[in-house]
Amino acid sequence: MTSHVEVSLEGRRLTLSNLDKVLYPAVGFTKAQVIDYYTRVAPALLPHLKGRALTLKRYPDGVEGEYFYEKECPSHRPSWVPVAPIPHDRKTGVVNYCVINELPALVWAANLADLELHTSLSLARDPDRPTVLVFDLDPGLPATVIDCARVGITLGDMLSELGLESFPKTSGGKGLQIYVPLNTAVDYAATKPLALALAGLLEKYHPDGVTSKMSKSARPGKVFVDWSQNDRHKTTVCVYSLRARERPLVSTPVRWEELEKAVKKEDPSLLLFDSEQVISRISRLGDLFEPVLRLKQKLPAHTRNRKPL
Repeated sequence: MTSHVEVSLEGRRLTLSNLDKVLYPAVGFTKAQVIDYYTRVAPALLPHLKGRALTLKRYPDGVEGEYFYEKECPSHRPSWVPVAPIPHDRKTGVVNYCVINELPALVWAANLADLELHTSLSLARDPDRPTVLVFDLDPGLPATVIDCARVGITLGDMLSELGLESFPKTSGGKGLQIYVPLNTAVDYAATKPLALALAGLLEKYHPDGVTSKMSKSARPGKVFVDWSQNDRHKTTVCVYSLRARERPLVSTPVRWEELEKAVKKEDPSLLLFDSEQVISRISRLGDLFEPVLRLKQKLPAHTRNRKPL
């Protein structure tokens, strides 16, 4: 097994270790391949990481081993990896999050076996102002990603009726996420109640297939519409992040037509993409999530100025 390799990226010096280590044993996918994926996807991924507090989810012994979340940026980080000090609560105090703005920092994180990238919905410079409204659709067995796609399409139509454009992406597993770009002056006191209200409407009109309740006992056989992600202290897996599944699946942006096709064919495999497929998709389709970074949308007037939950 290769121990250490010195590399230079964009003028930064990095020491990479244990590149032959297998992190996805079922398919023999190594740390070197993880780093290679993140290097190749970086042009599309980095704009979605830039300026955001990152929570690391590290798998030092691969996806079949123990993992841990790391909010506080490691003290051994290179000096050129910036941190964002963000106050939490009295108990936690200030947390110094890593901020990944450039390729060397992304490769550094990948070398730590940070397979999954979990970001805030806000930019670090203004943690109380989300740039997006997010719905996390999570299927309770025996429901599948196809059930999530059905709910997602209905939710997309509801958002459209409110004058809001939305963008779907896979979770990289069995779920689906719907992002509503805002990029305007708004806070969680407005986005969270709206997310809850829409989740409640979905449950009201589709009680046999949808739940908005946090209780896990309410989820079997239904799609849980998780509205609670719209919170200052929550994170969501970043678009183009690897997931710690049996094989290197990726949280992948998809077109609405792809959801409709998957539902029509009842084929979950149409909504599962691995690292190579994602690189191919980007070369053909570009970054389908690029509008999430720039599209400015305002919430409907009656949803503003709500008290936080």
